Amino acid sequence: MHSLEAVADPTRRRIVEMLARRDHTVGEIVEEFDMSPPAISQHLRVLREAGLVTSRVEGQSRIQGLNPTGLSEIQAWLHKTMNFWNQRLDAFEAALLADDSATKKSHKKKP
Repeated sequence: MHSLEAVADPTRRRIVEMLARRDHTVGEIVEEFDMSPPAISQHLRVLREAGLVTSRVEGQSRIQGLNPTGLSEIQAWLHKTMNFWNQRLDAFEAALLADDSATKKSHKKKP
């Protein structure tokens, strides 16, 4: 599953937001949601498979952390999308400036 698909789910987005602040144990994540531990584990599995989350064992705990390199697919998509809109907005601005300039010239020619 691609990272964009993985964060399409609101529960998984919340998990990513939690992990962006700090690493959490699975138990800490479960406490934040009104769903069963197996359901949270399934969401974490999807996030791990998408490369967004890492898991490590510390003693008896499984610590979940955000994988910054996993966010690169989302960042690349955002960059591409922002470039599209920046180009469109730049063209719109140029058209408005050209129209404004033409309007000013036509007002100067009138007696």
